[in-house]
Amino acid sequence: MQKPARYIGCEDGARVPAHGDGIVSWLLTYPDTYEIGLPNQGLQILYEIINERPDGAAERAYSPWTDLEPLLRRERIPLFSVDSHRGADQFDIIAFNLSAELTYTNVLNCLDLAGVPIRSADRADDDLLVGVGGHCTYNPEPIADFVDFVVLGDGEEVVGEITALVREWKKAGKNSGTREGLLRELAKIVGVYVPSMYEVRYEDGALVEIAPRHADVPTTIEKRTIADLADWPYPKTQLVPMTEVVHDRLSVEVFRGCTRGCRFCQAGMITRPVRERPAEQVRTMISEGLQRTGYDEVALTSLSTADFSGIEKVVTDTVTDAGCDQVSVALPSLRVDAFTVGIAAQLQRARRTGLTFAPEAGTWRMRQVINKLIREEDLYGAVESAFSQGWRRMKLYFLTGLPTETDEDTLGIAEMARNCVALGKTHKSSASVTVSVGGFVPKPFTPFQWFGQNTVAELQRKIGLLRDDTRRAKGVQLKWHDPKATLIEGITSRGDRRLGPVIEYVWRNGGVFQEWSEHFDYDLWLEAMAANDCDVDWYVHRHRTEDEVLPWDHLSAGLHKDFLWQDWRDALDELGLEDCRWTPCYDCGACTGYGIEHRVASATPPAGGSQGTGVDLGSTRGVPVELVPRTEVGVS
Repeated sequence: MQKPARYIGCEDGARVPAHGDGIVSWLLTYPDTYEIGLPNQGLQILYEIINERPDGAAERAYSPWTDLEPLLRRERIPLFSVDSHRGADQFDIIAFNLSAELTYTNVLNCLDLAGVPIRSADRADDDLLVGVGGHCTYNPEPIADFVDFVVLGDGEEVVGEITALVREWKKAGKNSGTREGLLRELAKIVGVYVPSMYEVRYEDGALVEIAPRHADVPTTIEKRTIADLADWPYPKTQLVPMTEVVHDRLSVEVFRGCTRGCRFCQAGMITRPVRERPAEQVRTMISEGLQRTGYDEVALTSLSTADFSGIEKVVTDTVTDAGCDQVSVALPSLRVDAFTVGIAAQLQRARRTGLTFAPEAGTWRMRQVINKLIREEDLYGAVESAFSQGWRRMKLYFLTGLPTETDEDTLGIAEMARNCVALGKTHKSSASVTVSVGGFVPKPFTPFQWFGQNTVAELQRKIGLLRDDTRRAKGVQLKWHDPKATLIEGITSRGDRRLGPVIEYVWRNGGVFQEWSEHFDYDLWLEAMAANDCDVDWYVHRHRTEDEVLPWDHLSAGLHKDFLWQDWRDALDELGLEDCRWTPCYDCGACTGYGIEHRVASATPPAGGSQGTGVDLGSTRGVPVELVPRTEVGVS
């Protein structure tokens, strides 16, 4: 095996929990390699929470790499945990974190290695329960036939409710023919979707309804949202690996959710509303985490970290902490209109890490369409701040294939990059900019969920335009995502249950680790689509209509569908909407029913926070809207 350290466990912070009567055991599995999955914060948080329960035990597993899998199959060794090397068949639940659609075939592979029938309908009462969570599960229909339950939204509370229910089921007798009854009870937990409890109906090749099979099963499944992040200071003991992994550093989540309203961004839509962690708790988690782990780098994570209240002071306190010498602070998600000279100055006091900004589009017109309201002067100001404080390299991330995009918009990416290099060279002759371009994939629960995705040929043409335009630009390096992989992601992101056989076909024909370029098999996916009479154009390239039933319409991310449709129309009209923390509520629906209401605070918006898009801010102009928890439930 190339990297045996993937499988030995023994990390600082790892646990070997007790198993036995009255304890529900979870095998938390990331469907990718150890070095990709180990840093995942969602999995680590649930790992700690379950193990803190007297009736819970959680261990971890990751997809075995292609060098180990043949050995496991030949020796009939099941998928096993890295914590105690216990076989998957000795657990009650195997649960997957799904953050990328191209890992779906890995899920099937892990189930097969675990000795579990890959289809839910084929499982017996004593088989593992199969659950999934994560951003991909906001449209779980393509994998609905393979899973027993789906968790929508935040998992901190719901895993306890699932554990308690399964504990009672085990107590009553796991082999007493009650699996169907257990699934029916799971479907009653808020935030839990049980696909087998719902009938799917098609007419003339179109989806017309997904309806519950029983009267006591909810018609609409609402996501789970924890109102106060301060109640969940996890992970408390972050795992520290003994081998190299991606993002090998301390990670502290500073807030969850985003109200910027970028229309392409599923994460920003489905994680609303914004819930900030108290700054003092952030500082404590940083200080204690650095001392416990020995890391010399901390990442402050969120969807837009520079928007965190008091971010400059948190960074200052971290880099000047006498007990944490030479600490490097990484802000992985930076809005250029919130990045200031002050932040740059504080970051440069420690060992510098890379800076990544995401303008997303090359022209102001295009950024109004996608509601990324960053003007050129915002970007150039942030770049100037960084280069002036000693940075020599930075990365800019863009999307191509966005709605209404023209060649002028595409070439605007190259112009932006050249201008940024020119700014850098006024400070350092070696200044350089890496431009990373990804093909746009429309996602569920975004205003662009109705948009017909660009074809592979069109994405390749646009990449060619950029490649030709940047070829002679000194200091500009262009990288891009494979348009063929973008197409397959598009198939699985907005598909329905008829794609289940497609995914199974790819897996049965050797299609694992499809998110890795060396294993990705584009032709196999097209072969699988054809073999199952699924039309690529119908699933990916056509525009949807307002009245079309979407495969995720029976699920709720808290957003009103008519709000998303109006935002889609506003996009086509090139109308931007301000961040709702600084304006009156747009009634998107995200705060309704979660015990959270808007309250006007006394602070002022961040620099660049108001772009003057024509919205009448009325009496709240320049006044932020703060989200605060309420004791009663159901307040809109």
